[in-house]
Amino acid sequence: MTPAAQAVSVLPFRDRLEAGKLLAAHLERFAGAGTVVFGIPRGGVPVAAEVADALGAPLDIIVARKLGAPGSPELAIGAVTADGGHFLNYDVLTALSVSGAFLQAEADRQLREAKARDLRLRAGSAPTSVAGHLALVCDDGLATGATMQAAVRALRSKGAARIVVAVPVGSRRACQGLEGEADEVICLEQPEPFGAVGAHYQHFEPTDDEEVARLLLQHRRPR
Repeated sequence: MTPAAQAVSVLPFRDRLEAGKLLAAHLERFAGAGTVVFGIPRGGVPVAAEVADALGAPLDIIVARKLGAPGSPELAIGAVTADGGHFLNYDVLTALSVSGAFLQAEADRQLREAKARDLRLRAGSAPTSVAGHLALVCDDGLATGATMQAAVRALRSKGAARIVVAVPVGSRRACQGLEGEADEVICLEQPEPFGAVGAHYQHFEPTDDEEVARLLLQHRRPR
């Protein structure tokens, strides 16, 4: 992992825009025609848009959905993406004795939602080709890292030559877990104990689909 260590912590971030600008300052070496920036909707897209602006790179999305545990939908037992990426948290699955039937039903449900959201946000535009290119994938933070794990696997299956995960804040465990998936992990802040991602922002209002669609339309460029 490549930590973006700072002498003085910048936490909490004012909002996602500030977090994106601070993150972009540590990513200048990735500027160039071979880089595609991806944001995980919804909250990761404003962060990714700031990075794309700074690097002069196209912006795209990779829609990931968390698989919620039985009776605790906020607890991730895995994640899926609209285009076939998947990740299962076997430690949690085993600890909770999650049945195969529940897991399959939850995966099918979240995959349907991911595909529907992907279509809705793209409004008919085709995904940017990442084959042979560097994929720089951003989110507003990593708690468990499940959705990012699925996103990285989806980008790998699309033929990305190199995958770099870049986030403003994340738990140490999530960042360490991604080291075996991504080629590089860059995280500005790794506070412990971590808690929720939103706890590290002063303003963490929900990002709606309309904002994501607007940013995607504004920043995307054809290859």
